[in-house]
Amino acid sequence: MNDVTWGTVRAVRAWLDRVNGTGGHELTCRILKVTEEAGEAAGAWIGLTGQNPRKGVTHSLDDVAGELADVALTALVAIESLGLDARQVLRTRAERVQGRLAALPATVDVPAERVGPAPVVE
Repeated sequence: MNDVTWGTVRAVRAWLDRVNGTGGHELTCRILKVTEEAGEAAGAWIGLTGQNPRKGVTHSLDDVAGELADVALTALVAIESLGLDARQVLRTRAERVQGRLAALPATVDVPAERVGPAPVVE
């Protein structure tokens, strides 16, 4: 991630600190905000796939990607709000995942009924 991303994360955290304070309730709200944003990503995916027949297709792939980016940024702000360096936390977690990749099998047999149909992306 670039300096704009990290600068934005820190600027949002600083703004929230000034406007809403830094108490336990505020920290709880910042963590819960990640769940709210994840719900918006899920809603966009449902809208992309037309899963709600009453509404049909209401979102684009760009909408889904944007909502997922909001989840990521919101999580990084929450990490910073814990008093931690989100960049370092993310780097450490990525290194951990990378270390696990070598132990993963090259392929996995997945029953066809678990795969499901591909989404319609126009």
